[in-house]
Amino acid sequence: MLEKIIILDFGSQTTQLIGRRLRELNVYCEIVPYNKFPENDKSIIGVILSGSPFSVNDPEAFKPDLSQIKGKYPMLGICYGAQYLAYISGGKIEKGDSREYGRAKLTPVNNEDALMKNVNNNSQVWMSHGDTITTIPDNFKIIANTEDVKCAAYHIEGENTWGVQFHPEVFHSEIGTSILDNFLCICNAKKDWTPANFIEATVNELKEQLKDDKVILALSGGVDSSVSAVLLNKAIGKNLTCIFVDHGLLRKNEFERVLVDYEHLGLNVLGIDAKDHFYKELTGEKDPEKKRKIIGKGFIDVFEQEAKKLTDIKWLAQGTIYPDIIESLSITGTVIKSHHNVGGLPEKMNLKLVEPLRLLFKDEVRRIGRELGMKEHLIKRHPFPGPGLGVRILGDITPEKVRVLQEADDIFIKGLHEWNLYDEVWQAGVMLLPVQSVGVMGDERTYENAVALRAVTSTDAMTADWAHLPYEFLAKISNEIINKVRGVNRVVYDISSKPPATIEWE
Repeated sequence: MLEKIIILDFGSQTTQLIGRRLRELNVYCEIVPYNKFPENDKSIIGVILSGSPFSVNDPEAFKPDLSQIKGKYPMLGICYGAQYLAYISGGKIEKGDSREYGRAKLTPVNNEDALMKNVNNNSQVWMSHGDTITTIPDNFKIIANTEDVKCAAYHIEGENTWGVQFHPEVFHSEIGTSILDNFLCICNAKKDWTPANFIEATVNELKEQLKDDKVILALSGGVDSSVSAVLLNKAIGKNLTCIFVDHGLLRKNEFERVLVDYEHLGLNVLGIDAKDHFYKELTGEKDPEKKRKIIGKGFIDVFEQEAKKLTDIKWLAQGTIYPDIIESLSITGTVIKSHHNVGGLPEKMNLKLVEPLRLLFKDEVRRIGRELGMKEHLIKRHPFPGPGLGVRILGDITPEKVRVLQEADDIFIKGLHEWNLYDEVWQAGVMLLPVQSVGVMGDERTYENAVALRAVTSTDAMTADWAHLPYEFLAKISNEIINKVRGVNRVVYDISSKPPATIEWE
């Protein structure tokens, strides 16, 4: 039985990071809504309570009954989680004199405490809360403080229960990994969540689940669908058929290049050229959301048409990953958006859904891909939006605009590779703007398109900063695009971060 840590989600923006940090320490975990603890699961070895946007004193704050699990499992409360544990035990939580946000220096009061092992004085941690614990119950023992927070961490005597008012999961908490690792030691975690073990277990599960049934999978060329395909191929071989649709909004020559890439994986892939269908459906449409819906429906129509040519298909496979699952549910369990790559198709075609990666984070998918022997450029490929260049052409889409953007984008991406900058960037691309500007070429006045280069860095894709690419590189790329791409006479660089901006422009 695979042991696991349960993370109760109280709505924090960093809850997923807690999960990622535990997985990086080779321990399996699952994130569930704060009020959905899986009571009958015998594999649980510990529980973590996440942060929350609420104060425990707010009437609408999430306040579950923890009496059946507190004291039964090792437990760690983080920020709101720590304050809630103190609150339900009779402690007092009050607004601080000032909001405690940002870096702080943590000093252990008791280095012998199991949670504070290997934590030195003045270790940097990240605070993010307006409330603070001002009075602790009698059986609470302070184990660390900061200059501004007397009770930065505590242990409940007589229980394997701890609380910290900082965020050990975020990058800025230098000793955060040590804190989480110490908690895993308290839980007696085996730390056996590895790529090799995952592959073995998943292939066996797929064999048992699918038996001799036939499966179709929609390939995108991205790492998620590619790794899903390889896992399924190991499990069911010839019973898997992959469909790769060219909607005319891929990067330059990407359709042909991806099909060649898949040859070394031994996959059965059908490449479908559907450019004309998508261009026709998109004619004249400028609204970003309507464009997305047209492209999404187009995928369903083309995929269904091709799938009907096959016989006895019973399953649709998709490259859904864990963040998609988490983000498709609110913490009350209500679906707030569909995570399905080909939304609506399973029901429409009466297919069952299989998602081999539904429990993995993006970095774990890449680790699995390496373990499976996939080519490195497939694994390191930047994320690319499902609607493709359709969300990078602002305004209506035409074949000519696609040509212009493909040419400019190709120069930018090739340049990143040539300058050894590609792997330093999380995601990059070019946006075709719905404006024209005056320029001069060969002593002649021009009135042509402007494009924006976009490149961001990120560790988790939840936040992203604009990439500080060298000026010399940007100058060369700008010059090359203007000289080589007919229809472009101006190049700008997007220096917006996420938030408040998004990575894509539409």
